[in-house]
Amino acid sequence: MECSVYVDKGKNILFLLTPKAMVAFLYDHCSLRQGLEKMRFHGYTAIPVISKDGTYIGTVSEGDFLWHLVDSGVYTMKLQEEYSILDIIRSGWNPTIKIDTTMDELLLRVMDQNFVPVVDDREKFMGIITRKDVIKYYHSALGPNTP
Repeated sequence: MECSVYVDKGKNILFLLTPKAMVAFLYDHCSLRQGLEKMRFHGYTAIPVISKDGTYIGTVSEGDFLWHLVDSGVYTMKLQEEYSILDIIRSGWNPTIKIDTTMDELLLRVMDQNFVPVVDDREKFMGIITRKDVIKYYHSALGPNTP
């Protein structure tokens, strides 16, 4: 039995967007302590980082914090206030997509990322699209009889 899936290739990815106002993020000037506390509070393993003007800078992960602790030898939370998020962020990790990205491109991207940051044409952070939301969309496209 052949199973066909209809996915609207012309559909805009914005319907999957979790807007910036609903996403926890860090500003690039935050201290490592602030970053750790925010990630712990929300239970995240990675979190977007933006500049004061809203430009997406990158994403920082638990691993980035861990490697900083190992490399710096500074283990107290109090001393983490002396370091900035910019001290640990990795360039090019967790790249963004634009609002005109196709569903196929988005699907390929979420295969490698738990969430994909979305930016506008000025590189301003608009929000994220999670792997879970993309999987739910494709699952619903399979139809109601899909397990």
